[in-house]
Amino acid sequence: MLDIFRGDAFGVVPLTLAINNLKFVPGYVSSRGLFSTSSIATTAFSIEEKNNTLTLVRPTPRGGPGQTQDRGRRSMRMLSVPHFEINDAVMAEEVQGVRPFGQEDGTEQVMTKVAERMAQAGQSLEYTQEYSRVGAIKGVITYADGTKLDLFNEYNLPVPPNIDMNLDFAGTPDGSLRLKCAGIVRTMGANLDGISFTGVEALCGDAFFDAFIKHPEVRQTYLNYQAAAELRQGYVDAGGLVWASFPFGGILWTNYRGNVGTTPMIETNMAYLYPIGVPDLFSTVFAPADYIETVNTMGKPRYVKQYPMPNDKGINLDVQMNALNFCTKPLALQRAILT
Repeated sequence: MLDIFRGDAFGVVPLTLAINNLKFVPGYVSSRGLFSTSSIATTAFSIEEKNNTLTLVRPTPRGGPGQTQDRGRRSMRMLSVPHFEINDAVMAEEVQGVRPFGQEDGTEQVMTKVAERMAQAGQSLEYTQEYSRVGAIKGVITYADGTKLDLFNEYNLPVPPNIDMNLDFAGTPDGSLRLKCAGIVRTMGANLDGISFTGVEALCGDAFFDAFIKHPEVRQTYLNYQAAAELRQGYVDAGGLVWASFPFGGILWTNYRGNVGTTPMIETNMAYLYPIGVPDLFSTVFAPADYIETVNTMGKPRYVKQYPMPNDKGINLDVQMNALNFCTKPLALQRAILT
């Protein structure tokens, strides 16, 4: 088996290319194309905060000139790119009999087994990426070990207040809900400091979304024109990535589908709102892996490395991701609550 695994097909570069080409099932946030991606050759980078905007500072050579900064910047912080790694193995027994001894004919079959392992690990990393990106929309990125990156606290920015949408209203529709939506859009525009945006979206928890679609003003709006069919549709969205989604008040309201164990990623009584169409509003930075081959190289979304066990009974597989997701304009983020 080791004759196969020591071939060129099992080097860190071919394996990395293979896992980066695997078709994962992405989450809703990742599928929206909200995050611009970039790569760095280091494991940490600087972010400047100025005028409520976080700007990535490019690395410069040691001893050389640095990046010119405008005067009046408020703060500069170093952020580390978190490291996520999954360890697995392919045992010799699992690929027993796939090739004649001493021949390389079984490479394809063994690669199939390796691909299965990579797919499993890759899905976990993709899920981790989605969870981090949901956190970036909230402004607070939480990791599986309980640690957090609070962008508001990190840069001494005020946390946006929870907006009570008054969804328990049961009287005659009076336009108050639409006015609340308009206020959210205007606040975002003001906090973007003149930067244009094309719309607003909201990720809603279950209870918040259920109360929203029951609101008399929402029902009246949809009953009065042909989109009333929306009220009769099945609850599960056709794409399967969210439970349901519909526009109201200039905002696309989406019932987010996703849990960490039994805990929903979006709290049941909350909605998190963000503008769309803003260049580089959300960013993902990839750093290099912690291998000799990848030192000082530009980071890639995924890495895979294999190496033999000391007793030659199998091959160890490492699958890793080094990625930081964050929002560059945290003050543009808003929160609504069901009370």
